[in-house]
Amino acid sequence: MKSTKKENENIEEDFKPLEITSPRTAEAPGPNVGAECCSLDGRTKVKGAEEHEEAEEEAKSSYIPTAISLILLLAGLLLDYLDTPWFTGYVRLIVYGISYVLVGWRVVWHAIRSIRSSFFNEFLLMTMATLGAFYIGEYAEGVAVMLFYVIGEHFQEAAVLRSRRSIKALIDNRPDEVGLLTEQGITTVKAREVQVGDVIQVKAGEKVALDGEMLSERSSFNTAALTGESKPDTKEKGETVLAGMINLDRVIELKVTSAYENSALSKILRLVEEASTRKAKTQQFITKFAKVYTPIVFFLAVGLIFIPYFFVEVYDFQQWLYRALIFLVISCPCALVISIPLGYFGGIGAASRNGLLFKGSNFLDLMTQVDTVVMDKTGTLTEGVFQVREVETLMEDKAWFLTAVAALESKSTHPIAQAIVAEAGPAFNKHQVGQVEEIPGHGLKGEVDGRQLLVGNSRLLEKYGVSYDPGVRDIVEAIVLVAVDGAYAGYITIADKTKEDAPLAVQRMRELGVKQLVMLSGDKDSIVQKVAAELKLDAAYGGLLPQDKVSHVEKLKAEGRTVAFVGDGINDAPVITLADVGMAMGGLGSDAAIETADVVIQTDYPSKIATAINIGKKTRQIVWQNIALAFGVKALVLILGAGGLATMWEAVFADVGVAFLAILNAVRIQRMSFD
Repeated sequence: MKSTKKENENIEEDFKPLEITSPRTAEAPGPNVGAECCSLDGRTKVKGAEEHEEAEEEAKSSYIPTAISLILLLAGLLLDYLDTPWFTGYVRLIVYGISYVLVGWRVVWHAIRSIRSSFFNEFLLMTMATLGAFYIGEYAEGVAVMLFYVIGEHFQEAAVLRSRRSIKALIDNRPDEVGLLTEQGITTVKAREVQVGDVIQVKAGEKVALDGEMLSERSSFNTAALTGESKPDTKEKGETVLAGMINLDRVIELKVTSAYENSALSKILRLVEEASTRKAKTQQFITKFAKVYTPIVFFLAVGLIFIPYFFVEVYDFQQWLYRALIFLVISCPCALVISIPLGYFGGIGAASRNGLLFKGSNFLDLMTQVDTVVMDKTGTLTEGVFQVREVETLMEDKAWFLTAVAALESKSTHPIAQAIVAEAGPAFNKHQVGQVEEIPGHGLKGEVDGRQLLVGNSRLLEKYGVSYDPGVRDIVEAIVLVAVDGAYAGYITIADKTKEDAPLAVQRMRELGVKQLVMLSGDKDSIVQKVAAELKLDAAYGGLLPQDKVSHVEKLKAEGRTVAFVGDGINDAPVITLADVGMAMGGLGSDAAIETADVVIQTDYPSKIATAINIGKKTRQIVWQNIALAFGVKALVLILGAGGLATMWEAVFADVGVAFLAILNAVRIQRMSFD
C-alpha cells in the first residue's frame, strides 16, 4: 500500500450515520456524512443499493414529527406575542414540552447512551443547553435550538440520499439481464439470478455480464480494457471470457463460472458505498478537534456560571446560567462535523454524476495536489478499436483495390476485416465474390470479379510464393498485404484511433495546473511517439512491460512529484497501486484495475481526468469556506454571549443557522458544472 494513501486511510470509526453491511466487511461503516455526535441517523442500516428506497422512506417518515413540532412552536410564539391569558403556567409548558419531545427525544436518548463511551459530545451539549433553557423558563428558545438542529439533520439526510441516488443511477447502467439457456429455449433473466454452471447466450455487440467458459467454437472480443492491447482477442472453445468484454462478431454461449456479485461492476457499488470511510485529512482533523473542543467548552460553560460569583458585586445565578447555556449552544461544532464530511460526500456524489467513482474523500484532496499525470495509451488515450489508416497500392485503380479487398473481407467476421469493410462503404457490394477460403492464421483467398485475390499477412503471401516489398515489415501498424492474380498489389494499414476528447483532456489538465503529462505503453515505441506528438505530451515511452511502467512512476515520485496514473488493463494494476492517485477506465476496465484504482472513470473519456481534478479543487474550496464561516461566526457570537450581548436566538443562528448555511454551501457542489 502506498504511503500517501496509508496516511490518509486512518479510518476513524467515531462517525457512523449510516452503516452498510457488505460481503467484504460484516458491518463496514458507511459514508461519514456527519459525526456520531451530530447525526441522528444511526437508526438507518443500509445493506445494499437495492434498499436505498427503504432508507429514503424511513427518512421521510421522520419529517412528520418535525413538522408538528414546528407548528406547535409557531403557535406558542404567536400566543406569547398576543399575551393570551390562558397560555401560561402548565399549559404553556405542555405545548412547548410536546414540541420539544417530538424532535428532542432522540438527541436526549443518544446523550444518555453515549455517556459511557464518550461523555463529552454534542448530544450532551445540546441536551444540557435546551433542558437548561426550560429550567429558566425560556421554553421557546429551548425548543427552537433543538428543532432547528433536527431540521439541519433532515437537510443532511436529503443531501446524502440525493448523492446515493445519483451513484445508484450510474451503476444501474451495467448489464443486469442475460439470455439464459433453458430447456424451453432462451429466457431473459436478471444477471444476479444466474447460478454458477448455468449457460447464457451473448449476442454480437453485447457486453458480457458474467465471467464464463466458452462453449461455442470461437468468437472475437474487444478486450482492450482487460489486456491493454488494441487488437481484439479471439477466444476458442474452453477458454475463459471475462465480464466487461464485448462480443464482436457472432452469437455465443458461455458457461457461467462466477456469480454476478463477484463481477467488476458489482464491486464498484460496494466500493463507493465504503468510499467515505476513507477520510480526507481535513475530516480527520475535525474528528480529533471535536473530541478535544467539546470538553473544553463544557468546562468553560461551567466556569462561566460560577467564576463570576467571586468577581461581580451582584451575582444572579439565573443570569449567568443563561449566558452559559448560550455559550453551550454557540460552541456546538455541528456546522463543522456535519458540513465538512457532507461537503466531501457531496463531492463524491457530484463526481458520480460526472461518470467518476471516488473510493474515498481522501482522494478528492489528493487530486488537488497532482502535478504529474501518467497515462496508458490503449484504451485510455486511444479507443482500442481498429480503423483503416493508410491504403497503398501498385494498381492504377485505387478505388477498385479497396472495394475489391473489402468485398472479400466481407465474408469474414474478423474485426480487421470489418474495419476494411467499414472504410470501403457500400461500394464493395458491386463486386462478384466467389470461392472464398479462409486460411487460419494467414488470411483469405478468393475470387473477386474473376480475379484471384490473396488478403492477409506476410505468411499468406509467402505460402503462395508471392514476393512483396520487404520494407512493409518496418510498418508499425497492423498491416494487411494484398496480392492480385499472383502478384503483390499493395497493403492496407490498420491502427488504433485516438479518442475524440484526448486533445481536450490534455488542454484542460494543463489549465488546471498539471505540470507534466507522460504516456507509458506496451505498444511499439514508434506508435507511442506518434500519438504523443499528436497530443503534445511532455514525454512518452513505448515497448514497456508492467514492471517498466512501475520503474518510471517510481522515478517521478522520487523527484517529489504527486503522480496520478490512468490505465485500464490488468497489466496496469501494479502501477495504479503505486501511484499517489490510481485511476482506472471503468466502462470496459479490467477487474484488477478497478479493484486497485482509487478513482474509476466510468465513461472511459480521458477528459474526465481533468474533471476529477476540478471536482477535487471545488470540493476543497467549499470545505474551507465552511470552516472559515463556522469559526468566524461562532467566535464573534461566543464573545458577545459571554458578555451578555447575545440572546439564545443569536446562539441558535450561530449554531444551527451556520450549520444550515454550511450544509447548503456543501450541497451546492452537486449543482456545479465541472466540464
